[in-house]
Amino acid sequence: MRKFTVIATKVFEADTAEEAALFMYQELTRGPAPLHYLVTDEARIASSLTLDREKADEFASVDHTADPGNW
Repeated sequence: MRKFTVIATKVFEADTAEEAALFMYQELTRGPAPLHYLVTDEARIASSLTLDREKADEFASVDHTADPGNW
């Protein structure tokens, strides 16, 4: 299996980096999951992705650990 670094980004106005991180944490615990991501692979090739909410929710509802392709 390949490894990817996935970053969810959102811009916040804050007095400190910690406060901005806390605003992000608050956003993640109260609202729907973000749809916009920056994904970097092992070769450091970055891709900007926007997920379709309906397809993402469907994917999230399935237990993918049972898929032999994930072993």
